[in-house]
Amino acid sequence: MAVKPIDIQQVNPNVGGIYEAIIVAARRARQIHNDMKIELNQQLETLAQLTTAVDPEEEVDVSANPDQLKISLEFEKRPKPTEYALEELMQGKLEWRRKEEEQPEAETVEGKEESEEV
Repeated sequence: MAVKPIDIQQVNPNVGGIYEAIIVAARRARQIHNDMKIELNQQLETLAQLTTAVDPEEEVDVSANPDQLKISLEFEKRPKPTEYALEELMQGKLEWRRKEEEQPEAETVEGKEESEEV
């Protein structure tokens, strides 16, 4: 599989910085990977149900099932989740937000109230 170089200048205008772009793309890639994993497991489960429904008494060796191998190879040929995530990021399809920092003012206010009561 060939490596696809990506021009960082294409990613930077859409995001605050290079590190933020990496974090956003990595998190999106994890989401895509989890979705793909669920889809693969569902297809393999459906296939397993079909094979057991046809021959419930006959033991089927799942590792040698050609249909299962076909489904697995189909998923291996797909582009990697990172490619999908970077493409979405460069096209501006992703939305994200930063975590807001906790305000320490609440702690100082509580501290002042306690000292006033004493």
